[in-house]
Amino acid sequence: MPITTKDVMRVADLARLDVNEADAVLYASQLQKILGHVEKLSEVDTLGADDKTAKTAGTRPLREDKAVKGLSQDDALKNAPERSDGCIKVPQIIE
Repeated sequence: MPITTKDVMRVADLARLDVNEADAVLYASQLQKILGHVEKLSEVDTLGADDKTAKTAGTRPLREDKAVKGLSQDDALKNAPERSDGCIKVPQIIE
């Protein structure tokens, strides 16, 4: 199903985008090319393909999870513009 400039203008209107006729022609052409590339995916034979072959999780080595000492409260507050009771004081935004 070809994408027309009317389709582009309708979507632009729904998205409240200001698209002129010349741009709509360009966008329709670009969208048609994109859909053509996506349609090529339907040509790939996936029958019998193992759905686990594309697994990417765990393929990179992970560093060892070690507990390390963090900043002390004084170090964490060292550059705070204002402090109050051991916390960073920020301006109140809700009354």
